[in-house]
Amino acid sequence: MSVSLAHELGVRRLLVAAGQAPSVLNTQPWRFRVVGREFIEVLADPQRRLRISDPRGRNQYVSCGAALFNLRLAMRTAGQRPMVWLLPSTEEEPELLAAVRVGPASPVPERCRELFDLIPARRTSRRPFADRALPRAVLAELRQAASREGAGLVLLDRHATADMLDYAAIAEDELTRDHDYRAELAAWTMPGARYDGVPGYAHGPHALRDPAPVRDFGRQYGEARFEARPQLAVLTTMGDRPVDWLRAGQALQRVLLVATKHNVSASFLNQPLDLRDMRNRRDPHHRRGHPQMIIRLGYGPPVARSPRRPATELGAA
Repeated sequence: MSVSLAHELGVRRLLVAAGQAPSVLNTQPWRFRVVGREFIEVLADPQRRLRISDPRGRNQYVSCGAALFNLRLAMRTAGQRPMVWLLPSTEEEPELLAAVRVGPASPVPERCRELFDLIPARRTSRRPFADRALPRAVLAELRQAASREGAGLVLLDRHATADMLDYAAIAEDELTRDHDYRAELAAWTMPGARYDGVPGYAHGPHALRDPAPVRDFGRQYGEARFEARPQLAVLTTMGDRPVDWLRAGQALQRVLLVATKHNVSASFLNQPLDLRDMRNRRDPHHRRGHPQMIIRLGYGPPVARSPRRPATELGAA
């Protein structure tokens, strides 16, 4: 079935897919606008930006990039080739992040259909993972997924992982001493979240080990032993500008969908990056690029999906 922006069902299909993307604290900080019958635009929603922990807007751009990838995938599996312009009008409308045109009809590759079908199955899991290493073939496919979107995926060895866990713990300690940060975090991690935010059932248990391989929202229920050797990867880009953040978001979602295909769970350990942004510190030097996301990978139990905003709230003609 080809997609048409002239029909409500066609637009709804695109918005439902885009709206299921991962986002920082499940803020879902995006809006979509249909222009004529050929374009759909991705915009940042300023009301959903984390003013304290994301002063540069980097996390918001990464989140919107993930939604853009889902939008592209939805168009592609509807039989059209999407044509994408990143940051098409930064001076006139800074909230406009991307414009996607419905391109010419084209046969749907099986790999696109496979990834599209996995969009509803992708989850962020803050539960303990099994002490089982990911196979080399799976890791190679994840690296390739990031590369296809112009990003890199650096897999950390045992020593680098231990260092990263220490950095995350130190960053979290410093962040929690910031009253405004704690207030912002609490506002988006309410146990009874209905349409957005991280609900109580998605917080996961408190980790018995220290340093913990998961983020502490201060609202965890119960305790659990997490994997002895967490498997961490860092998503990187060669630049650190808004256009790079959008590329990082698209790469992130492709990586997560490929991980879902292999029943690999994922969560995030981004406290060092949040602290860097909040304190306006220089980016840690790495020859493979600028770190944009710190991802924990492994084999975890099934978890429930965090809530999503209705498609009727996401777009306007």
